[in-house]
Amino acid sequence: MTDTEIKVAGMQLLAEKLGLVEAERFVALIQREPFDYTKWQEGLFANLSVAEIDAAARAYQVQMKEENQAEHGER
Repeated sequence: MTDTEIKVAGMQLLAEKLGLVEAERFVALIQREPFDYTKWQEGLFANLSVAEIDAAARAYQVQMKEENQAEHGER
């Protein structure tokens, strides 16, 4: 993907999950405050076990597959 494609896809995902207003607010917060993604993500799953992270990832994968099938009229 190109940088532009990544930015467009990222904004689409943010808007889908947060709504347009909150997505714009998120972007503004990231731009306004010093933000170190590496440090932030280090603690992202700190309170979860490997099994919990695995279960969440598998559930997300199933959800994405179902949504993709629904979008394309598949079953």
